[in-house]
Amino acid sequence: MFSCQASGGGLVQAGGSLRLSCTASGGNLDGHAIGWFRQAPGKEREGVSCISSADGTIYYRDSVKGRFTISSDNVKNMVYLEMNNLKPEDSAVYSCAADPGGRCIVVGRFLLGYSMEYWGKGTQVTVSS
Repeated sequence: MFSCQASGGGLVQAGGSLRLSCTASGGNLDGHAIGWFRQAPGKEREGVSCISSADGTIYYRDSVKGRFTISSDNVKNMVYLEMNNLKPEDSAVYSCAADPGGRCIVVGRFLLGYSMEYWGKGTQVTVSS
């Protein structure tokens, strides 16, 4: 059964960097879309970034554009989220999720998660000021 798992979170000072990894297992990433989502305490989950190997779509939330970079390595079955110039408001639990249909569904400027069928356990990112 396909699954994905996020890792790489940690505590970093504002302005610092982290690289999150999403490891897929039980299948390969061909044709899939992988999305990164985050949820801070007391806040709704929000879509951060998405990459589709089906149609080449890459999406970033406005607040992370120019600071975050998503990439995939289909040989290793990994998707990465390189996060630079981190801000305290980036603190959240980050999860990766997979849509085997290859869709990064964006409505308005927001990435939606309803097409994502497989969700992994999240990794905590804490940015201190």
